[in-house]
Amino acid sequence: MSAKFAFTVDPVRSFVRIVMGGFFSEADIVRFSHAQDEAYLMLKCALNQHVTMVDMRTMQIQAQECVAAFESRMKNPKVASRKIAFVVSKSLARMQIKRATHGLNAQLFLCRNEAEAWLLQSSD
Repeated sequence: MSAKFAFTVDPVRSFVRIVMGGFFSEADIVRFSHAQDEAYLMLKCALNQHVTMVDMRTMQIQAQECVAAFESRMKNPKVASRKIAFVVSKSLARMQIKRATHGLNAQLFLCRNEAEAWLLQSSD
């Protein structure tokens, strides 16, 4: 399955939804990065004060280079989220994202509603 992704930005709640699926090549990661930069221009909050939900239930196992590139992207101060929730399936891709998010304020969920609730709770 080819790489696919889409961004939805809610500037009022400083909330970004990303849907990702398929297998990403280096060129796909470049396209994703450009699209992310464009989408994040819609945010009105201070840098790194937004929250992000990534629905990656249709994501395939990725090459290690791809995982490293996404890890670097998540930690990039230009786009890093205050909190990031991943909606995942019960697959090996879940283990890849768990390793890639080490050191981030991130959690993995099987349900989109639970992920969004965690992101938007005011205690964090």
